[in-house]
Amino acid sequence: MKSASIIFAAALTATLGTVLAGGEGWSHDFKAAQEQATKEEKSLLIDFTGSDWCGWCIKLNDEVFKHDAFKTGVKDKFVLVEIDFPQDESKLDEATKSQNAKLQEDYGIQGFPTILLTDAAGKPFAATGYQEGGPEKYVAHLDELLAKRKTRDDGFAAAAKLEGVAKAEALVKVLQEMGLEDAQVAKFYGDTVEQIKAADPEDKSGYVKGMETKAKYAEFQAQLAEHAQAGEHDKALALVDEALANGGYEGDTKQEIAAIKGMIYAQTGKLDEALKAMDEAKAMNPESEIGQQIDSFKERINQMKEEGAEGQGDAGTEEDAEAPAEEGAE
Repeated sequence: MKSASIIFAAALTATLGTVLAGGEGWSHDFKAAQEQATKEEKSLLIDFTGSDWCGWCIKLNDEVFKHDAFKTGVKDKFVLVEIDFPQDESKLDEATKSQNAKLQEDYGIQGFPTILLTDAAGKPFAATGYQEGGPEKYVAHLDELLAKRKTRDDGFAAAAKLEGVAKAEALVKVLQEMGLEDAQVAKFYGDTVEQIKAADPEDKSGYVKGMETKAKYAEFQAQLAEHAQAGEHDKALALVDEALANGGYEGDTKQEIAAIKGMIYAQTGKLDEALKAMDEAKAMNPESEIGQQIDSFKERINQMKEEGAEGQGDAGTEEDAEAPAEEGAE
């Protein structure tokens, strides 16, 4: 009986640890949190975190979430949800692990901590992360982001009264003001994107083309990463050349791809080719952010050249010094 009580107590402790890992007031059950948000007419604050390994996550928890000023400041506005990815997976049951993995995929979470603000349906309207300054400042920051929900809703309502390109441009403005990742827009606002296409079939706003270009560039980056991990520099260069010649990229995106070509050459030790590629990239737009950064890349490449020349010089000196000794030995 005593043994059974100990086992029961251990199980209860583990369960409570899972439920309250984010502290009092945080939920791990996303659907339950949605139901609560609907009932209480609140928004969701979702914390994607690595509670036992992510340094910035731990700082955010220690500096903000643990404090009464934060809890008081958000209690009437948000239902708090912690979506945790701990190294110690024993902290979570299988259902929670499965839920968290799906939410990470659905929201396209790439880094931790990511803080998403969503409505009760789970549609995001703002995102943030670690901010220094303590709980009061963070609550003020969240209040600013929370205002985006009303701006979104008002913007959609106003756009519904418009037609044609004017409607499309109004909808585009709403999407852009939320500041979400492209994947989040595609996942949660696909209906809005379809409205934009229908209202502006000739894409005079340029939004659809921009979305397609971003999606294509993301695929390019994924393929480039695969070649880099495999050490396939020739294939990476071929991919870059094809993108520059036939990818249809323009502006900063095309300039960035051109600069990547220089970086690949530098990684393979082809430093003269790297400098030439960097010059070609800068010439596309010397005043852009990328164009202004290229000089620092070139400076590093020239340092690599100097270091290589010094190494060759040292090697030659050693050979010359050893030669007389070899001749004397004979």
